[in-house]
Amino acid sequence: MSRTITFVTGNAKKLEEFVAILGNNFPYKVIANPLDLPEYQGTPEEVVREKCREASRNVSGPVLVEDTCLCFNALGGLPGPYIKWFLKSLGADGLPRMISDWEDKGAAALCMFGYCEGEGKDIHVFEGRTEGNIVTPPRGKRDFGWDPIFQPAGFQETYAEMDAVVKNEISHRGKALHKLKEFFSQTLATHGSSDN
Repeated sequence: MSRTITFVTGNAKKLEEFVAILGNNFPYKVIANPLDLPEYQGTPEEVVREKCREASRNVSGPVLVEDTCLCFNALGGLPGPYIKWFLKSLGADGLPRMISDWEDKGAAALCMFGYCEGEGKDIHVFEGRTEGNIVTPPRGKRDFGWDPIFQPAGFQETYAEMDAVVKNEISHRGKALHKLKEFFSQTLATHGSSDN
């Protein structure tokens, strides 16, 4: 019997990338739940652990949460886990202006997934990080957050200009999900596919 994991997100684009990256061989059925979790403060790992803990209190069974950060080198890692609010206030055009006076346009895209088997169980964190630069003006499609201003290192295109397959292979989300898939493969190999 296929097990179900609840991915706590209301963001359709995140869910689309998530499912594409996991692929058809992922051994669990993933369902989305747009549960509104509190916005925690702290390091990216602290934030994702708190979100996962809270999600496991509200959802019966295994849960996955995600927290995404965009960290500007010039600002010591900010906006970091608060990128959602900076983006909402400034938009993709305004974000690069925050570092317009700095020479260093370097940034890191960071994604963390938290997984918990159920309330009171251990929380496992999977981190993916992609280094790059902030570009201005934004380039590419404007349908997914800050993708038009982030150009990964070694590429001439922003996330928003990239083919989805390429982006998913090199992105922070893709790297974090690769670690998550490895974890589930090892867990299945160790415990089998039963519900123990």
